[in-house]
Amino acid sequence: MSANGIVESRSGFWTSLVSLLASSSTLVCCALPALLVALGAGAVLSSLVAAVPQLVWLSEHKEGVFGFAGLMLAAGGALQWYNRTAPCPLDPALRRACLQTRQLSLRLYGASLALYVLGGWFAFVQPRLS
Repeated sequence: MSANGIVESRSGFWTSLVSLLASSSTLVCCALPALLVALGAGAVLSSLVAAVPQLVWLSEHKEGVFGFAGLMLAAGGALQWYNRTAPCPLDPALRRACLQTRQLSLRLYGASLALYVLGGWFAFVQPRLS
């Protein structure tokens, strides 16, 4: 039973990490280019696109990028919810590690949500306001 609590806690951590990576891609495709253009750094953006041409592909397929990131966030949120009451080991050191991992994964998930919302703002809302 104690090993089960650590495995469940780690699965929530890894899911949060994948969610963070997926939601970061929304920033790269949409928020970063918009920020650079807003700051008058169009030359930096063109240099960045020349160095990493995959940015154009991400921008062209932003609906798919946001859909994938949303699915990862939903899976991460479901695991966070499921693991919120998972048992931790009775050993004090393992219990502390379990609770710290649970707290870290919750913070990573919150950061993922914030990045997703920020990327969504620059990808879909801001262009309609301009």
